[in-house]
Amino acid sequence: MSKELIISPRSERVREELAEAAAWSAYAAELRKVLEAAIEKSGADFLEVGGLLVSEPLPEEHRGLRNGAEVRSPQAVGLAEAMAAGRGPYCQLAAPGRLQIESGWDGAVHLWTTPAVAADLAELHGESVTFLWRDAAPEPIEVSDPVEAVADADFWARVAKASERLTLVCERWAYGAHGCRWFRVTPGNTAEVARLLRPRSLVRVATEPDLSPGAELLQDGFTAFVAPLPYGELAHRNYPGGAGTLSEVTDDGFSLMLADAALGDRCAVVPDTDGVARGQWETPGE
Repeated sequence: MSKELIISPRSERVREELAEAAAWSAYAAELRKVLEAAIEKSGADFLEVGGLLVSEPLPEEHRGLRNGAEVRSPQAVGLAEAMAAGRGPYCQLAAPGRLQIESGWDGAVHLWTTPAVAADLAELHGESVTFLWRDAAPEPIEVSDPVEAVADADFWARVAKASERLTLVCERWAYGAHGCRWFRVTPGNTAEVARLLRPRSLVRVATEPDLSPGAELLQDGFTAFVAPLPYGELAHRNYPGGAGTLSEVTDDGFSLMLADAALGDRCAVVPDTDGVARGQWETPGE
């Protein structure tokens, strides 16, 4: 892929207001046509999801979305339109070697494609869109210090042994405040929890963590839980940027708090069904 197409709203108001603008629907309709044509001409039956960012709960039509998931053209077009509108969830959509789709700024969508497909798309025109072509390939995703450990049988055996004491498992399946799940594991339920986790997720483990609430935790990222902690999946609320006051957290019943910095460095990547760990995650710092 050596050609990049940047599709943007022609209207300045649409660029500023996105989906709130009266002319957004016209731009969105033309954007969908371009995306559908690009996917069809690329011969992409499925596009793979990567770099998923979930800042709000997933809408019903995207339940089950995860890194590595393969989506058909209608869902891929819907995701791209939602990204352009500023709603998210955000991700890359790729048919390796043929097509890659990402969101840009101010309602723009970036496509990387082959010269042959670019030649076909160059014939498209629209009243509500502008096209900017560049000779460029998508930048590779680089992780400077990737997690190399695999959440395999040996990993879960160690977790099961540790879970004789209070042990929490965090599954980070996407970036963003709504991109994780938490579990309390025991020797009896560790295998069941392991089966629930999504491929390519980052798994982190905390044994006997300090869950005492305190104002000193509010300045940095933390996760709050409801007491008492049941076995299995946990109700929680993520505060990646901290919180203003302690009552903001505890008044909603979240009386336990775990600082992100105190989560520990035990982590691994959930492998795909073939046993290969393809998820790319930066090694968590202290």
